[in-house]
Order: sequence, then structure tokens, then C-alpha cells
Amino acid sequence: MDEMAGEAGTGRGAAEVRAAVEAYWSAADARDWAVFTATLAVDMVYDLPQSRERILGRDRFVRFNREYPGDWRVRIERIVADAEGRQAAARTLVTVGSEELHAVHFFTFDADGRIDTVTDFWPESYEPPAGREHLVERY
Repeated sequence: MDEMAGEAGTGRGAAEVRAAVEAYWSAADARDWAVFTATLAVDMVYDLPQSRERILGRDRFVRFNREYPGDWRVRIERIVADAEGRQAAARTLVTVGSEELHAVHFFTFDADGRIDTVTDFWPESYEPPAGREHLVERY
């Protein structure tokens, strides 16, 4: 088995997982719902920990994205994937009008290379609490 092959002999590895995440975001940004749908497992799960929301199933998740308000755009800043082709993390920059939001997304994949879980973290901007200035750098 070569270095890029998955443990179950799927032949997937980091490059394939990265390509799947790139296809997912490219399709979402283009509003190409057929391609977006094809990246997802039928029984996928979507989690939003900050709002404590969960969406079960590909059809509901695609509908959630189709109906999401606003003219948002997404740009991938970085993707990190494991060599076994099971997990990836991405950092994106999402723009809605003049507002820019950085987000972090975690993906897992099924045996067919489709995304079966997505966990999104959409941090809100805030001023840090006083008392830790000696530990952090601001940018």
C-alpha cells in the first residue's frame, strides 16, 4: 500500500481529501448545488456548535445552503488533511457585503470519499478581556 492509500484500501489520501474539500467550497461559492450535493454522503451530519444546531442528512443540508440569505462569497485560505483520507480541516474567509468572517471547518469522509460530517466554527469578533496582554499579541 503506498503512502497515499487509505487504511481500508480505498486508495484515497491527503490529496483526494483536499480535492474533495476544494470541490465542496468551490461548488458552494458558485452556487452549483448539483456538484455541492455530489460531495456529500446521503446521511451526512452538519454541526454548528456556537448556535447548538445540527442538520441531519444531505438533502436538508443542501436546502439550508440554498436558502441561506445574502450574497456571501467564500475563499479557502488553508486546508490540512490526514494521510489516510479520513479527515480534513479548512480555514476560510467568508465575505458578506463589506463584512469579512474567518471560519474553521472540520470534515470527515465516508468509505466512498464523500463528506459525512461537517463542523463549522464561525467566530464572532470581540475584544479580549483585560489581564492577558502580557500573554498575547494583537493583530
